[in-house]
Amino acid sequence: MDSVTQVLLGAAVGEAVAGKKAGNKAVMWGAISGTIPDLDVIGRYFLNTVEALDFHRGISHSLLFAIVISPVVGYFISRLHRQTSATWKDWTWLVFLGLFTHALLDCFTTWGTQLFWPLDHRVAFKSVFVVDPLYTLPLLVCLVWLMFLPRNSVRRRKLNMAGLILSSSYLALTLIAKYEANSVFESSFAAQGIEVIRYDSRPAPLNIVLWTVNVETEEGYYIGYYSFLDNDQKIAYDFFPKNRELLGKFENDEGVRKLIEIAEEWYTVEPAAQGIIINDLRFGQSSGWETGEGNFVFAYHVYQSGSEVKVDEVEKNLGQGSKMLMPLWNRILGN
Repeated sequence: MDSVTQVLLGAAVGEAVAGKKAGNKAVMWGAISGTIPDLDVIGRYFLNTVEALDFHRGISHSLLFAIVISPVVGYFISRLHRQTSATWKDWTWLVFLGLFTHALLDCFTTWGTQLFWPLDHRVAFKSVFVVDPLYTLPLLVCLVWLMFLPRNSVRRRKLNMAGLILSSSYLALTLIAKYEANSVFESSFAAQGIEVIRYDSRPAPLNIVLWTVNVETEEGYYIGYYSFLDNDQKIAYDFFPKNRELLGKFENDEGVRKLIEIAEEWYTVEPAAQGIIINDLRFGQSSGWETGEGNFVFAYHVYQSGSEVKVDEVEKNLGQGSKMLMPLWNRILGN
C-alpha cells in the first residue's frame, strides 16, 4: 500500500500495543516501524532495473526480517524511553507487529510480498489497489482524534480499535468482492467462447466496485472490465497479441528472463526503434485504458548496448494520472 497508509497502520498498531504505557510515543514508533520495510526503495540507486524490481518487497517485507530486526530496534527504543513503563518486550512486540502488518497489508495488493523470504514466492491476493481511501480514512480519522486524548483514556483505546476493525473489515470485503467479480468473469469466458489458459483479476484504482481481468489464451491476452453497477454482466474485451517472436536474441538474456519471471509471464512484446518494449500487464494501462489504447503502466525498454543487454523502465507520463480520473469514475458508475 501507499506510504501514508502504512504509516497510519503502523501508528494504530503502536497504539494498540503500547499506547497505554507510552502514549503518543508508541504511536510515533509504530508509524516508524510501519515505514521501515519500504526503505527497500533505496535499491534503485545501487541496483539495475531488474535487480531493483526483484529486491522490492523482498527481504524487508519478510517474516524473517521482522523476527530478526524487532529485538534490536526494540532494545534501542527501550533505552531511549526509559522514563516510560513500556518494557523492552513491549517495544519489541510493537516493532514486530509494525513490520509484519506492513508486509501483510501489501499481500493484498497486485505486487504482493515475499513474506516467506528466502523462498522465492510472492504472496499476492490482488484484492485492493495500492491506494484505497476507504481503507485509509478510518485509520486516519481515529488516529488524529485519539492523539488528543490522555493515554489512559478508555475512549482512546476504543477509537483505535474502531479504526483497526473498520479497515480490517474493508480488507475482508475486498476478498468477497474479488470472488463475486471472478464469478462474473468466468461466466463471460464461457459465454464468449474464450479458451482460457489462466486469468488474473484485480480492482481498478481507488475502489473495489470496478474490477479488471487479464485472460491468457494461446494467441495473446484479453483485458476486460466489470463494475458491480453495470446494467448487465456482458464484458467487452480488448485483445493484445503476445508477440513472443519479437524477443529474438533477447530471449535467453538473464535479465530479460528474470524480468519475465517477475511479471509472472503476464507480458507482451512490442518493437522499438532500438530493441523491444516488454509490457507488464499486471498493473493495467494508463490514460486510454477504457478503449484499450493506452500505454501500460509498467513497461521496459530492452536493447543492446555494446556487448551488454540493457533493461530500462520506460518513463511514465505523470500527467496522464489526472486524465484517468473522470473516465475511471464514469466506468465505476456502470456502462
